[in-house]
Amino acid sequence: MFELVKPRAELFGVWSEAHREWGPGLHEDGFGIGADDDVNTVEGFRDWVARIDQGPGELWWIVEDGRVLGGIALRASEDERVHRFGHIGYGVRPSARGRGVATWALGEVLRHAESLGTDPVLAFCLDDNAGSIATLERHGAKLEAIEQHGTARVRRYAIRPRFRPR
Repeated sequence: MFELVKPRAELFGVWSEAHREWGPGLHEDGFGIGADDDVNTVEGFRDWVARIDQGPGELWWIVEDGRVLGGIALRASEDERVHRFGHIGYGVRPSARGRGVATWALGEVLRHAESLGTDPVLAFCLDDNAGSIATLERHGAKLEAIEQHGTARVRRYAIRPRFRPR
């Protein structure tokens, strides 16, 4: 069973396993790694976890049986990165893909976004990322545009939360 857990320094070992599987780079969407973050040492990892815990926005790791499968972030609407990366960013380690991990996590975080009143929720993915496209569209995401970002073609989606009457 999947669960969303807040990043914690004591999960360094299991998080590092997922990070190594991705290989070098800052491409683990949903983890919130910056170019200057040291996530390879216990001290650096502890500092990074403390920084991401202070926001803006929220971040969770997707865990199953004590194993970190990926991460998902919900950026605050006032975060300037929303216009470049969307409210939501997520990533699933290669060995856990194709099992519905991202679809489940996105559904959980969309419910949280709904409770915050975020409408619409913006999400971006590469134009050739069939898995992410399917995940977003399963949750009712509507394609707003396909944009050129440097050498990458990026899809911009808007997801309208299903607001319940109060």
